[in-house]
Amino acid sequence: MPSDSPTPAQFHQLLDSVYRAESGRILATLIRLLGDFDLAEDAMQDAFAAALERWPKDGVPENPRAWLISTARFKAIDSLRRRARFDASQEKIAAQLEAQSSGNGLSDEDEIADDRLRLLFTCCHPAIAPEARIALALREVCGLTTEEIARAFLVSAPAMAQRIVRAKARIREAQIPYQVPTPEELPERLNTVLQVVYLVFD
Repeated sequence: MPSDSPTPAQFHQLLDSVYRAESGRILATLIRLLGDFDLAEDAMQDAFAAALERWPKDGVPENPRAWLISTARFKAIDSLRRRARFDASQEKIAAQLEAQSSGNGLSDEDEIADDRLRLLFTCCHPAIAPEARIALALREVCGLTTEEIARAFLVSAPAMAQRIVRAKARIREAQIPYQVPTPEELPERLNTVLQVVYLVFD
């Protein structure tokens, strides 16, 4: 490594900066691509861990966010492959994701930015219990911790965690699409979205 290369501490600082600036958008895109909150969260953490190992050797990529999304998607594919021995249906999902990975749209700023809006409206879907919509949006879109949300709702952290878990399960079971609603569907979700915006900027 050249003498003027960043030190390990500098790489840690760089990754911390990327995480603070980009993790919300990265997670939103991964949730859209993978269709699973927990899988997306695990894959994103794996991608940041891979960056910590590889960037000091290979150099920082030109587009760190696109690199992290691509790496996370492959990490998720690997995870699904490992699960496949227990659940054959996961193999089909992994194959579909692998087939999609040849696309080169991850560096498109507009597409990645739009995923946060899709995720926000997904969290506020009327199929999700009303008391869970705002909590899920604050956790997954705005990045608040479960403890912070629990304090805001005056409930215990474990109770809030269960509420969020149930909301994620509902999205999966009802196969709620990750998309911005049509103009006809917008009114039934807009009030919850506005409440989230109010709580974040209040």
